[in-house]
Amino acid sequence: MKSSRFLRLAFITAILSASPLRAADGWRDLFNGKNLDGWEQHSGEAKYFVQDGVIVGESVPDTGNSFLCPKETFGDFELELDYQVDGALNSGVQFRSEVFPDAHTNQVASKTIKLPADRLHGYQCEIDMDTKRNRMWTAGIYDEMRRNWLYPGPLGGETNQFTVQGRQVSKPGEWNHLRILCVGPAIKTWLNGEPRADFNDAMTLRGHIGLQVHGIGKDKAKAGLHAKFRNIRIREITPATNTLTAEEKAAGWKLLWDGQTSEGWRSAKAENFPARGWAMRDGVLTVEASGGGEATAGGDIITRERYSNFELVADFKITPGANSGIKYFVQPNLSPIDKQTGKPTIVGSAIGCEFQILDDARHPDAKLGRDGNRTIGSLYDLIPAAASKQPNPIGEWNTARILVQGNHVEHWLNGLKVVEYERGSAAFHDTVAQSKYKNIPSFGEWPDGHILLQDHGNEVSFRNIKIRP
Repeated sequence: MKSSRFLRLAFITAILSASPLRAADGWRDLFNGKNLDGWEQHSGEAKYFVQDGVIVGESVPDTGNSFLCPKETFGDFELELDYQVDGALNSGVQFRSEVFPDAHTNQVASKTIKLPADRLHGYQCEIDMDTKRNRMWTAGIYDEMRRNWLYPGPLGGETNQFTVQGRQVSKPGEWNHLRILCVGPAIKTWLNGEPRADFNDAMTLRGHIGLQVHGIGKDKAKAGLHAKFRNIRIREITPATNTLTAEEKAAGWKLLWDGQTSEGWRSAKAENFPARGWAMRDGVLTVEASGGGEATAGGDIITRERYSNFELVADFKITPGANSGIKYFVQPNLSPIDKQTGKPTIVGSAIGCEFQILDDARHPDAKLGRDGNRTIGSLYDLIPAAASKQPNPIGEWNTARILVQGNHVEHWLNGLKVVEYERGSAAFHDTVAQSKYKNIPSFGEWPDGHILLQDHGNEVSFRNIKIRP
């Protein structure tokens, strides 16, 4: 056991030392010290405000747990903050947590969990400063609205020992310092510089951070209690490329591209992988430049498998003026269509829903379509990406995330949700009717389909292509 923990620590240390972010410091503030710009509230109705450079959460009766979250999501990172919490008020810091706008059902092992709309759920770094209970499990990990206590619990940490250490390192009524480190499935926490939780789990590898004010039920005597947070900063960590840990595999993740071969992929128009037009070098899959034509060189490539409900993550990097896309629910049996007229054509890209990849500043497609619905991150020709999107500069890696759960679909770009829609809804039907796909029956409502990487004649690269059905 000691050997395993030592190896895990060595692995994390090696990643941190090798990270280019470390050399340039890489830390950035999540809170500007002035207002709550860039933050949003979920789940409950506790009050959040800024006072003297501190985020203050105030308890309110007759509401559930409340969470104040940065709008971004984070995968591998190191997070630090200071907190001060009234002893009678429970709190915590969510991380790698999920939230859905509508009511949602989660299947966790053999347990079915029904979540109301806008209910944040996932890992929580506990803040427990109740001197009357004298348990002091701060920096333990509770799985909010999923599996309850993980550490101490089924994933490690002896309860009595954890309690004794918690009493020794906690500072009730004072400012305390929390540190959370997530690298792949490895999760570690510290309280006031002392190690606390240390375990591996891969149920979610990316999600929201959230500052909790715990619900107080109808107890009006607890109204107005405060949880305060300051010095909130994060350093994102670049993970190893094209790899999966045992924990990721156990959680259902799999590589869509192995980093070396064409296994699992084929041409959208043939059973074999294209003989030209695509290159695999140094763990990067690149569609080569060929003059800007749509699927006229190597052509689109698709997964051999079809998918229905899934979470897809992929890194991509574009060159100046480039156009490409990641498509899903792809139906290779349907004829391509002309992007101007919508009529079937011999040459063109396979039909499916598309996460647009584009140089918005240089490619003319950005000014076509409606309201910017052909720009980076958009559901191509249908729904424009949010104006708040933050693509990285040309030549740097971006991360796309596509989440499909039944009819609910989300596009994420570099940790920000940029598109959200419901397949089959009246709004979706209206949008399709105004697009180039209007003549394709049941467009976007197929039960499943292939994943596609598009050849649009420009050099675009991909790596870390992972999926969790």
